[in-house]
Amino acid sequence: MKKSQFYYNLPQELIAQQPLEPRNSSRLLVVDKKTGEIFHKKFNDIFCCLQSGDCLILNDTRVLAARLYGQREDTGTVVEFLLLHQKSADTWETLTGPGKRARKGTKFSFNEGLLKSEVLDVLDDGNRVVKFFFDGNFFEILDKIGEMPLPHYITEQLANKERYQTVYSKELGSAAAPTAGLHFTPEMLNQVKAMGVEIGFVTLHVGLGTFRPVKTENIEDHNMHAEHYFLPASTAEIINKTKQNGGRVVAVGTTCCRTLESVYAEKGEILACDGWTNIFIYPGYRFKCINALLTNFHLPESTLIMLVSAFCGYEVTMKAYEAAVNEKYRFFSFGDAMFIADL
Repeated sequence: MKKSQFYYNLPQELIAQQPLEPRNSSRLLVVDKKTGEIFHKKFNDIFCCLQSGDCLILNDTRVLAARLYGQREDTGTVVEFLLLHQKSADTWETLTGPGKRARKGTKFSFNEGLLKSEVLDVLDDGNRVVKFFFDGNFFEILDKIGEMPLPHYITEQLANKERYQTVYSKELGSAAAPTAGLHFTPEMLNQVKAMGVEIGFVTLHVGLGTFRPVKTENIEDHNMHAEHYFLPASTAEIINKTKQNGGRVVAVGTTCCRTLESVYAEKGEILACDGWTNIFIYPGYRFKCINALLTNFHLPESTLIMLVSAFCGYEVTMKAYEAAVNEKYRFFSFGDAMFIADL
């Protein structure tokens, strides 16, 4: 398929710049996979979409306040650092800008010396390997002086960092939030359990490659970024029991979907494991694990709308997106949600 087949026209004003309050006040577009019917609901109506015996799988990754601004110790020039991947206790792979001001051996100071760093290496793709120097707990310092790495399409400042975290976030390591889960409140999750739906967690640390555009016109030629995942034994048990009893596996977000499908594709079953995945799901893919998907609305021509099209069907997906634009749904990270299943 061609990348251009996944384009849709989105008015700028429909890109959500701030999260709604409360979390669960967003809208929910429900798609019946079997018939292609579309229903316009509120997110609180999610309970009508779930059934006793289903399981809900959530990604418990937590976003790092990973954007830092450092001053070169020799010139005072300000350079932006975006932490991508922790290589050791004090060493990270980072994006820097402007990169030419962060050559190998350059030293930086952050927040009047609360944190310091030195560029150890420049990688082939331009990323930097940076060693940090600090007293105390690095992540506490990061939480104090770092900024949330919001996507480029969000231009407004976020007053409360926690609104870019899910209420169940636990495992630090993401450069972006698994946004489908942002709509849930603790009370809603308790209500989900009370109706006989089991909840399991996976961890997939979302990388910035999530926002990397597809540059090849033939989508099959696109190379996906790799992300680290962990699927615990408790979650594997929940999923296998659900399937054995005829229930549905409901993935909350494309990150959960990619994790579960990666494990099944590699292992031939769902079992406890961890590793790296670069699975690219697009129309023609045959799903092996999930039965329903809760997701936000994604960028035109992105790998994420391609994944949704694979699950929902290309024509139904593009019809649903057209309906969402016409009905003025809110789009992207802080936008509204979409539930897809055989209803």
